[in-house]
Amino acid sequence: MSIDVDTKDCTALSDAELAEMADMCAGHTLAYEIGTLSKQAEAWVLVTRAHVDGELQGYSFCTLERIGGTPCILIGLASFARTDQRGEVLAAVVKDQLRRAVLAFPDEDVLVSARLAHPTGFEAYAGLQGVVPQPDHKANGEERAWGGRLAKRYGIEASAYDKRAFLARGDGGGPAEVLDHESATPDEVDPELAALFAEVHATKGDSLVAFGWAMEEDLRALG
Repeated sequence: MSIDVDTKDCTALSDAELAEMADMCAGHTLAYEIGTLSKQAEAWVLVTRAHVDGELQGYSFCTLERIGGTPCILIGLASFARTDQRGEVLAAVVKDQLRRAVLAFPDEDVLVSARLAHPTGFEAYAGLQGVVPQPDHKANGEERAWGGRLAKRYGIEASAYDKRAFLARGDGGGPAEVLDHESATPDEVDPELAALFAEVHATKGDSLVAFGWAMEEDLRALG
């Protein structure tokens, strides 16, 4: 299987490409319509897409920026087709974003963040360090502070964010704009990890704000 990945400026997305993205996730629980995707194209800088045999299998809006001087990859709305290769497609998309971080932030550790709706969304963080939240980890003050900064960056009101649970409450008006990935082997999900999502109702706009660190030495290998 050959996965073709490309990253382009959101301003270069055509209506046909947005329609292709909407069609890809039309049957998902979180089915993002073209109107939502158009707004995402205005809100984010880059979009990474993965095709297999010419068919779109995944995409992710993102931006590379500094928050308080710290280099970050901020992942916005992302969706992946429910094929047997979804794990490989997710890994290829994230790898391309990490590779771009090497160019933007050479010789630095980089924080990677996303909003998640499902425990297997943490597969996007494979290889990262210091991932939070985690069921066996009590977040310290700095980690909770980072959660708050990221929630604010995602446009989440302070009153809708639980800094101890890293939980962002939606307003019930529509699906959360998350990294929407579900593993092909859901039975293997750690029950304690799944428990973090017990109160996350993504169709009502809820999400978990999660992040981890891509270390400079690991990024250098990608470069």
